[in-house]
Amino acid sequence: MPRIAAARLWFEGNSFSPVPTPLSAFQGREWVAGEEALQRYRGTATEIGALDAFVAARPHWDLTLLRCASAQPGGPMTQDAFDTWLDEVERPLARGSFDGIYLSLHGACVTEQDPEADLTILRRIRAVIGPHAKLTASFDFHGNASPRMVGLLDGASVYRTYPHVDMDAAARRALTMLERALDGDTFHGALVKRPMVLHSFHMRHEAGPMAEVWAEAAAAEGGAIQDASLFGGFAWGDSPWAGPSAMVWAREHGAARALARDLADAIAARRPRFAVTLPSPEAALRQALAAPPGVVALLDPADNPLSGGVADTPGLLRALVEAALEVETVFCFLHDPGAVRAAQVAGRAGAFNRPLGGQATVDFGPPVPFEGVVETLTAGQFLNTGPMEHGAPVDFGPTAVVRRGHLRVVLTTRKEAVVDPAFFALHGIDLGGVRLLANKAKNHFRAAFAGRCSAIIECDAPGPAALDLARLPFRHVPEGWRQA
Repeated sequence: MPRIAAARLWFEGNSFSPVPTPLSAFQGREWVAGEEALQRYRGTATEIGALDAFVAARPHWDLTLLRCASAQPGGPMTQDAFDTWLDEVERPLARGSFDGIYLSLHGACVTEQDPEADLTILRRIRAVIGPHAKLTASFDFHGNASPRMVGLLDGASVYRTYPHVDMDAAARRALTMLERALDGDTFHGALVKRPMVLHSFHMRHEAGPMAEVWAEAAAAEGGAIQDASLFGGFAWGDSPWAGPSAMVWAREHGAARALARDLADAIAARRPRFAVTLPSPEAALRQALAAPPGVVALLDPADNPLSGGVADTPGLLRALVEAALEVETVFCFLHDPGAVRAAQVAGRAGAFNRPLGGQATVDFGPPVPFEGVVETLTAGQFLNTGPMEHGAPVDFGPTAVVRRGHLRVVLTTRKEAVVDPAFFALHGIDLGGVRLLANKAKNHFRAAFAGRCSAIIECDAPGPAALDLARLPFRHVPEGWRQA
C-alpha cells in the first residue's frame, strides 16, 4: 500500500500591488487539511476535487492530505504566511516516510522576500523527502516557471485552458504520472524559456496564437512524450523567469528537450500577435454604448483580482458616474469593507453618501463621490454554477448594492473575483435587464459570460496590473524581456 501525501498552495503574486497578502487572506478563503479539505472540494472541478476522486478509485492508496491553502491573487505573500504554510507541510513530511507526494501549486507565487517561491517549495520538499520518493505537481497556466523545477520533480502538468476550466484535468495528469512513477516508470523533464514577457489577453484557448501552440503540444503527445505543457507566464510577477515557457516530460531526455525547444520557439515566433492596445475608460464606454442590443460587458483588467488587482481603483467608476448614464448599469465590484458597514447601518432603502474607490491607495486616482440608496444587503456566499471551479464555495463576506439613478455598484467585504453567474443571482440582479455590465475582470470572465454578452470591451485604466509594463519598477525581470 503506497503512502501518499498531498498539499496545496495556490497563489499568484502581483509584485506591484500596494497591499501585501497576509495569512488572514488564506485563512479567509482556503485553509483546510485532511477530510475537511476533501469534503469541501468533493465533486468540484478543482485540483483537490480531482485528488479525492483519484484516490477513491485506488483504495490501496493511503492518503495524508496536508495543508491546502489559496488566496486570490494579490500583493506579495507575507513571509510569515509562506513560512507558516511551509512548516505545516515540511514537519509531517519529515516524520512520514511517504512513497509519493502530489502538490497543487500555482507557479507565480512571490513573497515579500522570495521572487521564486514555488521553486523554493520544491527545493525544500525535495530536501525533506529525499531523492527516492516520487514528487509530481500541477500548475496554473500563468506560472513563471524556472527550468530548475523539472530537476526536482518526477512529473508535472499545467492547465490547458484559459479561462481555466480544466484545473481538475491538470491534477489528474499529474496524479497519473505519480502513479506510473510509483510503478517504476521514469520520465525526464525539460523546461525551455525564451527571453520575453507577454500579456495574456491573446492567450485564450479557443482561438489565437497560444491556442495554435497548444494544438502543436497536444499533437506531439503520445509515444515517448508523456506530457507537453505550456506556461503563459504572469507579466506582473517580478520573477527572474517571468513569461512564457514550454515544459515536456518524456521517456528520453533528448525527446523532452527537443519538443520543449520547438514549443518555446513556436510561442516566440508569434510574439507580435500577443501585443495589445486598449482604449481609455471613456472611449471604451462610448464603444459599449454603441454595441449591438443586449448586455455589454465593459472590463477593467488592470484592477482584475485574478491578476492581483486590489478591486479598489476608481478610474472606470469615475467614467460611469460622470457619464450620468440613462441605461441600466451594474458596476462590480469594489472591495470596501467600510462602505459595506455604512450600507448596513443605513439599511435597505436607506441613504448612502460615501466616496468610493481609492480607499487602499490613491496611487491610481482619488475616491469618487457617490450619493445614492442602499438596494441590497447579502451575506456574500454562494456556490459557483459556471464552468470555472464549478461547485466550489465562494465567500465575498457581507456585501451591499448601492444605487444612484441607473447605476448600481456592488460593494464587498472580501476580495474575490466576479466570474460566475451565481454572484448576480445572489444580489438579485437579472442581467437580462442590464445594458452595461462593468467588471474588474479579464479573460476568466469569458468562461461563463461570453455567450451571455452581445459584446465584451476592455479598457486601459490605472491599476496594479496596468498594460504598460515599461513603467513598472521591475528588479528581477530583464528590461529587454518586457513587451508593452
